[in-house]
Amino acid sequence: MEQLIFNHMETVRGITEQTIKRIPEEISDVIPEGFNNNIRWNFGHIAFTQEKLVFELLGEEMSIPKVYGQFFGSGTKPADWQETPTSFAEITETLTEQKTRIKDFLPGRLHEKLTAPFTNRSGVTFYTAGEIFLFSFYHEALHIETIKRLYRFISPK
Repeated sequence: MEQLIFNHMETVRGITEQTIKRIPEEISDVIPEGFNNNIRWNFGHIAFTQEKLVFELLGEEMSIPKVYGQFFGSGTKPADWQETPTSFAEITETLTEQKTRIKDFLPGRLHEKLTAPFTNRSGVTFYTAGEIFLFSFYHEALHIETIKRLYRFISPK
């Protein structure tokens, strides 16, 4: 079963990696009316949140640059950015490298308890690495769908 879960991670992250490669960076900072964030923010948020869920909640240090939290953490938005955000190339590299680190770090640990239970914004509480890892697929898919909606609003008809 564990291998099936890691295969699913490959599928989900593969979709994310293919999506970021198809979107031109020059439109990634457009925020259409009715949206709070842009395409760049959503990709960076996927990387930041996955890092937090998989590594930090198990007591490990996050390996992505600290600016990811400032740019892409929950509650952040591009309107508040005071510096140039992380490039698409760097976010793409982070997403790919992160997948490799997860495959090296997490096997055999899905049963482990988190350092503290984690309750998401919807009020769902997670207790183990496996629970939070499975949730991360849902989270990533939600943001990929948002990216696709943003792209449809931005791209010429």
